[in-house]
Amino acid sequence: QAQLVESGGGLVQAGGSLRLSCAASGRTFSSYFMGWFRQAPGKEREFVAAISWRGRSTYYEDSVKGRFTISRDNAKNTVYLQMNSLKPEDTAVYYCAAKLGAMSTTLNEYDYWGQGTQVTVSS
Repeated sequence: QAQLVESGGGLVQAGGSLRLSCAASGRTFSSYFMGWFRQAPGKEREFVAAISWRGRSTYYEDSVKGRFTISRDNAKNTVYLQMNSLKPEDTAVYYCAAKLGAMSTTLNEYDYWGQGTQVTVSS
């Protein structure tokens, strides 16, 4: 059974950095678009970043451009989200997700989801 497991979340001060990982198992995700989404308390889940299956194309939500970097290692079946210059408004549960086909920022177009990892940024 396909499974995505996120790790790397935690508590960090504003201006700090965290690196999230998403390990895939149960199938090979090298042909899947991989995305990161986040959900803050009381808000809807929103798109953060996505990467094409070869890693040649990346996409970012405007508020994280220049601060976050998505990457993948298909040999390890793992996707990463490097988050720098973190702000309190980045506080959320971060989810990774996978989909076949074209890139999308729409969460209901993704086929597989992880359980999420909490990121808390203190001011």
